[in-house]
Amino acid sequence: MTDTTPAAKKPTDVTISRAKGRPMLSWVGKKPLGRVTAFPAQLMERFSAADAAQGLPLGAADWSKWPKNLQQQDLQGGLLYHGDNKEVLAHLLANGFRGQVKLIYIDPPFDSGADYVRKVQLRGPKGTLKIDGEDYALGEQVQYTDIWSNDNYLQFMYERLLMLKELLSDEGSLVMHCDWGKSHLLRCVADEVFGSDHFKNEIVWRYAKYQMRGTSRFVSNHDTLFWYSNGSSPTYNLVTEALDGPKLLKRKKWDSETAKIVNVRDGEGKLIYDEYLESKVDDVWEMDIIGATSGERSGYPTQKPVALLERVITALSNPGDLVLDCFVGSGTTAIAAQKLGRRWIGCDINKGAIQTTAKRLQGVMREQAQELSSVTQGELIAQMDAPPAPCQLSFSTWRVNDYDLHIQHNEAVELACEHLGITRTRTDPFFDGTQGNKLAKIIPLNHPLTPLDLEALRTELKNRPEEERDLLVVSLGQEHKAREWVAHYNHNRPINKIHLIELRTDRKAGGFIKHEPMSVQASVQRNGDKLVLQIDDVVSPSIIARLDLQEGIFRAQIPDWRAVVDCVLIDANHDGEVFNVTLADVPERKQDLVSGRYELLAPPLGAKVAIKVIDMLGEERTVVFAS
Repeated sequence: MTDTTPAAKKPTDVTISRAKGRPMLSWVGKKPLGRVTAFPAQLMERFSAADAAQGLPLGAADWSKWPKNLQQQDLQGGLLYHGDNKEVLAHLLANGFRGQVKLIYIDPPFDSGADYVRKVQLRGPKGTLKIDGEDYALGEQVQYTDIWSNDNYLQFMYERLLMLKELLSDEGSLVMHCDWGKSHLLRCVADEVFGSDHFKNEIVWRYAKYQMRGTSRFVSNHDTLFWYSNGSSPTYNLVTEALDGPKLLKRKKWDSETAKIVNVRDGEGKLIYDEYLESKVDDVWEMDIIGATSGERSGYPTQKPVALLERVITALSNPGDLVLDCFVGSGTTAIAAQKLGRRWIGCDINKGAIQTTAKRLQGVMREQAQELSSVTQGELIAQMDAPPAPCQLSFSTWRVNDYDLHIQHNEAVELACEHLGITRTRTDPFFDGTQGNKLAKIIPLNHPLTPLDLEALRTELKNRPEEERDLLVVSLGQEHKAREWVAHYNHNRPINKIHLIELRTDRKAGGFIKHEPMSVQASVQRNGDKLVLQIDDVVSPSIIARLDLQEGIFRAQIPDWRAVVDCVLIDANHDGEVFNVTLADVPERKQDLVSGRYELLAPPLGAKVAIKVIDMLGEERTVVFAS
């Protein structure tokens, strides 16, 4: 058995145009994004449900402008990227997507000061393996920490909006989803990037929400969607919604003699009424949030309903168009785009988000393939009210940059703090804790320490003029320019000196990253023209460690290894680089277990068979066998 790791390539630089709009919001550390490094992407996984619908036409899409390298790899399908969206957007700009996107929807962090968590429990009968752990235990996984200093948050959004504008076509639109806390600032930033004359609508999404008693203010019960166009004539399709019942409205017409709109009357002078069963959708949308029993819930904390995204996509794009979401979360944008016959690109820095999105997309594509294969061409044409045929029944998953530790950021922070003797300070919105008389900052381990990280540190100190303590900066990897930046910064500085620790190589404090991977015991046998795969055991040290932290829960309470497994993927003819999903065992309900035994058509003799197991924490393990 062997693990597989893709090879990396060299990065390139991408130019970004300056913002030309007004007004211009100012903040500490504001700077334009003239140039950004585009890292290569490594193809990690492919999924296709097209076999079931082979021979039937897919939706009408113009793939002629699809990047040649993707066409050469036969990858005309959805694209799902794991990585920092700034790096992913740079990669897209460097690889043929500039000016190709018709609609961008983003639901970015709201700067709410909250740790968004995904509830996790082991598989099995309801209640038998429920985990009610405290913060950072098994029961909760931080998806992303929505805690920023105000200036850093605005710079973060400014840079991404600048890059997103470069990707939009002339008829393209951006829809930015906000809450009440930062919507006023984000609109100013978007005005600067797109120009206030390209602002089209402020849409209020009012949703049903439990009304808490005893609050000190009116309950916040809506979000805001800002719609900006890239050019003067964006794509817009009229959207209507059904009324509760027939509505009679007076028929009206334009009277050229009086230059007024007047009522229409019959020969007897009586008013003429028209009956309406639907009305145009205005800028206030009354739509419920996802109910617990709706079947949509994936456990992702900020998940939006598919119906909301379907309305946005229907209004601002056409079948075959390309839709992008660079904060894809649970994948609702990609799901809605797939159902409405659009092409799509999604990305997220959180591995759990990518895994959740991939699972949901696999299910949707399988359903679409089965529907296509069960009807004739004539029936497809006759179904006028049916949604557009899908543009693709496959997608590929990529990784941009190569800092995937296979552990969540919150876990790495906890391990680093314990290893380095850092006392956590959960009330500080910027620093992670203290070590003696030093303030400690742990850089997200998905990228090396960069000058931009250090500039954010300096900006934070400017907002704390009375702070005299030195700083401890912990990272996994350091850019050479970052080390030069620190040397220059520390020169002749009596206070606030920066001390660096690199977790892999530091002589005294490094070397603690010794992550014990999940172990998988499995076998593969040929039985005539069939291949039988059997998983005998899966042990997840990460889950066991978390269970040990919770009083009264022991390893003996997991009698079935399948309880720790979220899904099993199989590539029956693995090429050693890209994981092509031949079979996916993804239980629909939390109480259901994976099978563990699989039978499929045998590949050619000597072919490699890969089994990928993903546990309930999102950790992966791939084992490879010779068939």
